[in-house]
Amino acid sequence: MRGLEGRGALVSGGTRGIGLAAARRLVEEGARVYLTGADADELEGAVREAGAVGGRVCDVADEDQVAQAVEAAEQATGGIAVLLNNAGIARRDHFLDIPVAEWDRIIAVNLRGMFLVAQAVARRMHDAGRPGSIVNMASTNGLAGEEDYAHYNASKGGVIQLTRTMAVELAPARIRVNALCPGYIQTPLNASIAAGVGEDFAERYVRERIPLGRAGTVDEVAAAYAFLASDDASFITGATLVVDGGQLAVM
Repeated sequence: MRGLEGRGALVSGGTRGIGLAAARRLVEEGARVYLTGADADELEGAVREAGAVGGRVCDVADEDQVAQAVEAAEQATGGIAVLLNNAGIARRDHFLDIPVAEWDRIIAVNLRGMFLVAQAVARRMHDAGRPGSIVNMASTNGLAGEEDYAHYNASKGGVIQLTRTMAVELAPARIRVNALCPGYIQTPLNASIAAGVGEDFAERYVRERIPLGRAGTVDEVAAAYAFLASDDASFITGATLVVDGGQLAVM
């Protein structure tokens, strides 16, 4: 991809799954990458595996922790020009059974956290007069309803609207903002959810809902992340890029 060589990049939630794959891809493209994650041991291994310049444990729903992580990333990378705003969590619960505490935590991480990290990074870009690219992790669940994910769907729908508004407001500062909307991807998170539903859940889901007949891979999503972050996407802002094997095309 053009324009990633030498750029400072922050990947939140970069210790496993899509985030780790995206961090590896940015390093391959020549970026200086800093990671955040929720688990210290996972973070240490991910920094080593990705070839990142550093990392920090951070609860993205905590304003002070976010501020400290962004400051550390600024120093380690020489200035953040790319943010892959990836941190997120999910649970599978029937709407009538969702505990309020679970609702609050998913909204806190997936939406409040997305806002806090994006705002902290965008302020740095704006104040430094530094053009940048922010890619927020949304989901096909933010574009269509799926049973048993009301809390997750609501959070990702909010991310898409946050992204669009950020794109409009930050365009004069030459900061592009887009959202990535993966469908069913082979990740540790999805594997753990599938295991709790039933042995053949993933196989049935792919067969019944995805025209390409398979789940996506983390590297395929990482490639989309890299594209939106790069100068190859220099005239794209306020967009939602769907990576779902055709799932949303089915009536």
